[in-house]
Amino acid sequence: MSGGLPMTVPDPSLPARVRIHEVGARDGLQNEKTAVPTDVKTEFVRRLAAAGLTTIEATSFVHPKWVPQLADAEELFPRVRDLPVRLPVLVPNERGLDRALALGAREVAVFASATESFAKANLNRTVDEALAMFAPTVTRAIEAGLKVRGYLSMCFGDPWEGAVPVEQVVRVTKALADMGCDELSLGDTIGVATPGHVQALLTGLNEAGVPTSRIAVHFHDTYGQALSNTLAALRHGVTTVDASAGGLGGCPYAKSATGNLATEDLVWMLDGLGIETGVDLAALTATSVWMAEQLGRPSPSRTVRALSHKE
Repeated sequence: MSGGLPMTVPDPSLPARVRIHEVGARDGLQNEKTAVPTDVKTEFVRRLAAAGLTTIEATSFVHPKWVPQLADAEELFPRVRDLPVRLPVLVPNERGLDRALALGAREVAVFASATESFAKANLNRTVDEALAMFAPTVTRAIEAGLKVRGYLSMCFGDPWEGAVPVEQVVRVTKALADMGCDELSLGDTIGVATPGHVQALLTGLNEAGVPTSRIAVHFHDTYGQALSNTLAALRHGVTTVDASAGGLGGCPYAKSATGNLATEDLVWMLDGLGIETGVDLAALTATSVWMAEQLGRPSPSRTVRALSHKE
């Protein structure tokens, strides 16, 4: 933006650099009711890479029956795998891993739940049964030389169970860590977290032996708390933040889940704090405006709206 805005006022207590784990192409699009053409998805991923994002979650190798929007994973991935960025893909089980390996994926993610209700709704298993299902997938992925991320849903609240005890989340996160996941993404799936809760969970994980360096945060903006929660995580030393270009996305198994933290809103804040991301905010905003046109509705991102209305 012209005029030197946002003004950069560094905070020496915060990390110097943050890696944004861009989820718009997978988590952002998986809920869309109308099929997004593979050509559009391909262009979206390429534009995100051109805007400076270095980690872009490309797609998901789940059964098409469960997430029809991502049924074109085999067609999409070969079109983007030449990009000089990290392109993790979601794999729900060994079959999904087989499909990802066949296409040359170098990073995968598995998806667990901190609560029994969501594990039942999402995976039709108990929490421990789901962990047991993931174990061979994670082991095989590591043996194949892949990086593995473990997503954990409902870390701060559950639509069926309400508040989720910190110890419960720590137990499941620790299980994913012990399984061999390189990175653990803590999901506020229904957007109910507040900064003190974020601090308490991160402290609990550290006390259980999970270092902050292995933790990423994934906030939804249902109650307008995503940025304040992210700042709390940064103050704790977290340096990997999940976000979705234009604020796309929700969760098909949790109806109260609204959009992810918008990548542009995150970059605006980080730019103002003097925290490096490598992201060109103008290029990213243009990408989200373009994607909103493809989807036929405006972006929910405040920053996208503010910058695009000034043009």
